[in-house]
Amino acid sequence: MSELHKFLFEGLPVRGMLVRLTESWQELLARRTRAADIFPLPVRTLLGEMAAAGVLMQANIKFNGALILQVFGDGPVRLAVTEVQPDLTFRATAKVVGEVAPDARLEAMLNLHGQGRCAITLDPKDKRPGQQPYQGIVPLHGDHQEPLQELSQVLEHYMLQSEQLDTRLVLAADERIAAGLLIQRLPVEGAGNLQGERNEDRIGQDEAFNRIAHLAGSLTRKELLTLDADTILRRLFWEEKLLRFVPQAGANGPRFHCGCSRERVAAMLRGLGRPEVDGILAEQGRVEIACDFCGQKYHFDPVDAAGLFLPAGTQPPGSSAIN
Repeated sequence: MSELHKFLFEGLPVRGMLVRLTESWQELLARRTRAADIFPLPVRTLLGEMAAAGVLMQANIKFNGALILQVFGDGPVRLAVTEVQPDLTFRATAKVVGEVAPDARLEAMLNLHGQGRCAITLDPKDKRPGQQPYQGIVPLHGDHQEPLQELSQVLEHYMLQSEQLDTRLVLAADERIAAGLLIQRLPVEGAGNLQGERNEDRIGQDEAFNRIAHLAGSLTRKELLTLDADTILRRLFWEEKLLRFVPQAGANGPRFHCGCSRERVAAMLRGLGRPEVDGILAEQGRVEIACDFCGQKYHFDPVDAAGLFLPAGTQPPGSSAIN
């Protein structure tokens, strides 16, 4: 079962989280059954790491709205995106426009000519009038313009810039599991705040965080994908005193969910306009829309399509079920 573990290092300004997406990640991949819908292996790995990272970041900030993690650029992968809701439901997809080599890393997929970017958007659930989502964007390269090859490096860089907090991320994914470990220095509070100490003043200076981050960095991809949470934490931090919280799993834990619906697709078709929809009907005999996130297909035959543009309350019963 997919699970999220939160913990503190007692007496130290460091917190951590470990996520394991198992059946929920497998369900997301299983939605893409046709050969044309199956992402290349490096893209599946990237999406798994993004899903794990998105859950960790959403749980870390406890934001009442959607957290949307995107990477986009000028390579064969134009866009990869993960969306995580406050209840830790997630979905993910990618737009692939060219051939992806079996061993492709982040630069080869998204940053061929230095145009790759990572964006994190916080979209509030209950927006105030005029309120816009918050978005932060960082390039897919480091401080010395060196291309970053791992999503974890990009997100560590983002957290350092946006929150001025030291962060260590370890991410991995395969066909069975997507997992991640996050270690973060806690914000300056109490006496430090009263003395005017700022978070950015502590970057790289906290010995406790540096030591624990070094331990976290020793976790291998194989270990993260094959060991259970208790074993991982015991092997890494056996000399530390951990204060662990009740794991979140099942209905309270991370799980796959897509919010697409026939009503939303109908609204989108209305937005296209009747001439455009009539053109699709003339060419194909019906309108078929597939959700990019979950693969669900929605069919609208000529009767359904005509009903989209009738005045409210006069639409005929739909003649096509969702396939």
